[in-house]
Amino acid sequence: MNLSRLFLLCLVCSSAVSLSAETKRPNILFALADDWSHPHAGAYGDAVAKTPNFDRVAKEGILFHNGYVTAPSCAPSRASMLTGQWHWRLEEAANLQGLFPKKFKVYPDLLKEAGYHSGMTGKGWGPGNFKDAGWPHNPAGKEYNQIKTKERWTKWIAPYDYFENFKAFLADREEGQPFVFWYGSKEPHGPYVRGSGLKQGYNAEDILPPPFLQDTEVSRSELADYYLEVEWFDLHLGRMMEHLEQIGELENTIIVVASDNGMNFPRAKCNLYDMGGKTPLAVMWPSKVKSGLEVTDFVSLADLAPTFMEAAGLDVPDYMTGQSWMPILEAGESGRVDDRNHVLAGRERHGWVREGMIGYPSRSIRTDEFLYIRNYEPDRWPIADLKYESIGYYEGATSHMLREMLGDREKYADLIELAFGKRPAEELYDLSEDPDQLVNLAGEMEYAGIQAELATRMENELVATEDPRVLGGGDIFDTYPYFGKGSPFYKKQKK
Repeated sequence: MNLSRLFLLCLVCSSAVSLSAETKRPNILFALADDWSHPHAGAYGDAVAKTPNFDRVAKEGILFHNGYVTAPSCAPSRASMLTGQWHWRLEEAANLQGLFPKKFKVYPDLLKEAGYHSGMTGKGWGPGNFKDAGWPHNPAGKEYNQIKTKERWTKWIAPYDYFENFKAFLADREEGQPFVFWYGSKEPHGPYVRGSGLKQGYNAEDILPPPFLQDTEVSRSELADYYLEVEWFDLHLGRMMEHLEQIGELENTIIVVASDNGMNFPRAKCNLYDMGGKTPLAVMWPSKVKSGLEVTDFVSLADLAPTFMEAAGLDVPDYMTGQSWMPILEAGESGRVDDRNHVLAGRERHGWVREGMIGYPSRSIRTDEFLYIRNYEPDRWPIADLKYESIGYYEGATSHMLREMLGDREKYADLIELAFGKRPAEELYDLSEDPDQLVNLAGEMEYAGIQAELATRMENELVATEDPRVLGGGDIFDTYPYFGKGSPFYKKQKK
């Protein structure tokens, strides 16, 4: 073979290798914490949080400053992530402890059909009933929960060894097969072992409770317990990343780290305020995404499914209402990259805490300057019926700080009212003056214009996305069965 032909052959081979590298489909690792609020991570400047692995994702990729869930409640939030749709489009799946209709396609199955190895560990979609809807396994993927951990820090930490189950999942993969994996930590969801955080080295003096919680020894200690479980979630994320690095897979893996909703304390989880719906969010993809970026675009976790579909080279289905993040990921820029200047959210029934199993329907729109909330049934108690008498049914009833708060109702009357009191039909918060969203300005003449503008803007988008709540059929959400404990449907479902 002469030199010219040899050179041409080498050139062709080199091009083929380059093309193969460029067209190789990425792996996808989605790490989801349970009840973790923004900004409780080191990357956001929280000096208490021990999140070195989340911080690494942020440093080597993109840190998002305006990431939001679609609902401040586990099951509907997760359903939105999986389907790429607003939860109000998902019928029974819009409620906690509801059914997940099989007709709604989820990205793990779509990617599996395209050749991906799909699986999950920990908590997938839920809590709710997917078996009676015909799902062969959790909608988040085939479960890998067989391997138990030998190092649980407290009795309330889940027994699964998330990292070892991830390794078992990878061992089931065919050679060269791309994977999509859902790491669903059950932490930092309560209840907590009281004092566990302080015992593990967290300092109560370093912890400052937000202004809607009491600043006491009890609250600081329980926040330390919460931080400890955030650390546990982060620990297993780090082990997964280290393993991918060791086997040479990290470079072509998209890693997304987020939470399903905010911390399980009064006025946080179940609420449309930032502590309930704003999520820590970071994304890295070493072979594709520039490092060290910070993005202020408003993004929703309903965007995950279309993002993963596009990243895998697949068409995004028309029914997905989320918007792919690929324009942001590929831009290589910080700041407001794609002109996404607002985000919607909402809630329906979170728990069986009202007579008749009815919910507390609300929707919101969040911009840089304002948060607007529309409460469709203001005569209902937002957390539980009977003016605080049935707070025991509220999911956070095991909270030590909640018990302290309700144990002295006179002393903590203002905080109790903020957390559990009835709310007007409309709420409006000026974030430049009130970042914690404590002073409702709805009805104030000075803000009448912005209130009307945001209300119209939100409703137009709800109509466009076919939300039954604004199309005259919102009562349907209160008729769907509740499959949680205490319900007549609980024993009837498949186990």
